[in-house]
Amino acid sequence: MPIAFSIVVPAYNEENYLGDCLDAALRAAAGRNDVEIIVVDNNSTDRTRAIAEERTARRSGDGPAMAVLAEPRPGANRTRETGFEAARGAIVAFIDADTKMPADWIARVEREFARDPKLVCVSGPFIYYDLPLAIRAFVRTFYLIALVVYGIGRALFRRTTIVQGGNYAVRRDAFARIGGQNVAIEFYGDDTDNAVRLSRVGTVKFMFSLTMPTSGRRLAKEGAFTMGLRYTMNNVWMVVFRRPFTRGSKEVRFGKEGTVYRPANRFREGVIATVATAAFLAVVAGIVYLLFLGVRALAGW
Repeated sequence: MPIAFSIVVPAYNEENYLGDCLDAALRAAAGRNDVEIIVVDNNSTDRTRAIAEERTARRSGDGPAMAVLAEPRPGANRTRETGFEAARGAIVAFIDADTKMPADWIARVEREFARDPKLVCVSGPFIYYDLPLAIRAFVRTFYLIALVVYGIGRALFRRTTIVQGGNYAVRRDAFARIGGQNVAIEFYGDDTDNAVRLSRVGTVKFMFSLTMPTSGRRLAKEGAFTMGLRYTMNNVWMVVFRRPFTRGSKEVRFGKEGTVYRPANRFREGVIATVATAAFLAVVAGIVYLLFLGVRALAGW
């Protein structure tokens, strides 16, 4: 049977997460012989490849195909591109190795592409299942602000700069037309780069309802406000200067004890949190004041 849907999972030293990721993807694709899951090992030094091969060996005949590839050259985007080049599906999804795909994720993506032939990419937000409630609330607010930016971009420029890396799917032919993954980008800015380039050949859609549970380990290690600022700066730099603001990235891994929210630089995180909160409250206050002026003018006070 021809492959209709490919799932590419880049993985580097992900022995604590990859098993759950693949189990969730297999459940979402249960009974589908037209789905394939491609794990690309980026020269891991732990049991990442072994775990992927174990899942491949255990799969039943009635279900998605599985393959484990190797990409020795470092870089998440280069690893994704290796998977994309091997993918056979008309739709290719890219998820991270620490995600847990919802059971209806594939079906939701396929429905969106079926509804709009001009759609070339669909994406949605992360849900950080292992972070404290207050931090998850901040992340939700950050996504709401991003959604406003997304709406403005769609309305004014007919394009978007927002794609969530690790939670998106593309039409294979459209992605091939723009040259696939930009392997010159090491880590930050790849999602914005994809959004901008794909917007030139079709519609890029960001859906709040297309959520993907994932580990919040990077936010836990570096701080949610720090990472929010870093992602924002890289988004702006990619749009304005066509290059990321941040070069490279730090490897963030937690052991079997699980994710512990403890930013490495608490002073920096506190300063950014204070400034960001003050700026947000000032904007909200400004909007409320403008609304008050509008109501007063209409009422003739």
